[in-house]
Amino acid sequence: MKHIIILGDGMADHAVQKLGGKTLLQYADTPYMDMLARKGRTGRLMTIPEGFHPGSEVANTSILGYDLNQVYEGRGPLEAASIGYEMESDDMAIRCNIVSLEDGRIKSHHGGHLTTEESDILIQYLNKELGNDKIKFITGIQYRHLLVIKGGNKHLECAPPHDHPNEEWQPLLVRPEKGYDDAKDEDSRYGRMTAQETADLLNDLILRSQQLLAQHPFNKDRKEKANSIWPWSGGYRPNMKTLMQLYPQIKIGSCISAVDLIRGIGHYAGLDIIKVPGATGLANTNYEGKAKAAIEALKNQDFVFLHLEASDEAGHDGDLDLKLKTIEFLDHRIVEPIYHEVKDWDTPVCIAILPDHPTPVEIRTHVKEAVPFLIWHQGIIPDKVQLYDEISCVEGSYGLIYLNQFMETFMNIKATSL
Repeated sequence: MKHIIILGDGMADHAVQKLGGKTLLQYADTPYMDMLARKGRTGRLMTIPEGFHPGSEVANTSILGYDLNQVYEGRGPLEAASIGYEMESDDMAIRCNIVSLEDGRIKSHHGGHLTTEESDILIQYLNKELGNDKIKFITGIQYRHLLVIKGGNKHLECAPPHDHPNEEWQPLLVRPEKGYDDAKDEDSRYGRMTAQETADLLNDLILRSQQLLAQHPFNKDRKEKANSIWPWSGGYRPNMKTLMQLYPQIKIGSCISAVDLIRGIGHYAGLDIIKVPGATGLANTNYEGKAKAAIEALKNQDFVFLHLEASDEAGHDGDLDLKLKTIEFLDHRIVEPIYHEVKDWDTPVCIAILPDHPTPVEIRTHVKEAVPFLIWHQGIIPDKVQLYDEISCVEGSYGLIYLNQFMETFMNIKATSL
């Protein structure tokens, strides 16, 4: 049996009064996800372990079956893997957004939806002005970039900018992790900076970047200024087993995503990284190209992780209408063609659909709540759930499961059970 996970990042939501008290999944036109829920089995999944922030890097790693307490090193190292930067033992890699600040507040976490080409101009400029043998800025995708601090300490409290829209930025500057003691940490005793030294360095870079970006010609006539870096979620090189080592059912697999951190997870998980032309991570992404790439990968491989970012971005922007469209696009332009292609293959294909976390449009940030999921394959005995949404899946036969229980359940569905 082959397996494909179709993940709509941030797709789950809360009830919205404007939609008559329905969630977006309830309100949106999603005939194919509803059909697969009706023909398959459903449940809910808690993707965030205790003590972890509900970030996409945590949730997606958890969904793929990893124990975050053993492998988590933050977003930075995942971004590094995705863009081909091989971390050295003394590197601390940290995600580096280019954001928009206005009137002392975080206006957006994406600098006005920067393109990669636009960002590259700014990142190269910052690296020329601020980089040295210990500090390196590296271009990623769109507004998502990488900052590498040689000898940096990862024990920091950083504020993910997408979690703090319209909040004052100065109280959110980097600080040492609460309760962390440099004197008891071998990392600092063997050549790394202290957490306070690293926090001070990062905050200095934030302030200096604001001075530099304010005077850059790129921002002269731009309505939404891309006027500050924002570093967060740093770590050292992860120590992860591949999915092939964890699940012998997987011999070869692929990861399809426009997002660096997801590609980084896929890299460490041992998956082939498929880059689809026109894949943007936004609502204008190449849905058809992603669906085609997933189908072609499944012909020769036995596992595909297909990630769509658009719903999460619309949720962070608080754009209700756009988020509804992204959910419908996923249903009609991803689920529909994949289902029709694989439903009658001689080798059966098991399809799972789920978000990684909710990103409610009225909150504009991730929340730590269970997400609905469905699993379908030819011959599965369906449960009584008729629709795919946050409310209906409460009655699903899988019940409420946690963390790597999803991947264990998914990968243990075999052709012999048909």
